[in-house]
Amino acid sequence: MGLGETTQADGSVTVEPEDTGRDADSSPWYGVRCVYRHRSLGVYEERVTLWTARSADEAIERAEGEAREYCEGLDGVEYVRFTEAFRIDGTPGEGAEVFSLMRESGLPSGEYVRRFFAPGDERTG
Repeated sequence: MGLGETTQADGSVTVEPEDTGRDADSSPWYGVRCVYRHRSLGVYEERVTLWTARSADEAIERAEGEAREYCEGLDGVEYVRFTEAFRIDGTPGEGAEVFSLMRESGLPSGEYVRRFFAPGDERTG
């Protein structure tokens, strides 16, 4: 499956596979990653939410609305206005890939993971 990546003016990135020939009346699913800053905790949070939408832009717009609502319910949390959307092939179910990010890097795998995913100060749950 071929992927197309588009970077928006605000820094958000959308990734869409080639057209799979799905019925135009059925909106595809998207996983949208939004980034938040929890000032009082001194941490950043990444959340991936699922949306049906006619396009990646529509999915991002819907996710950004939810991001603002999420922040309203929490003290000291801000949406940092960074999103990435991933078009899901088919309907999400058990074991479905809901988000994917590809990054070019010449780093060895252990160093890559330490730099981008597990520097030792992350929280999960």
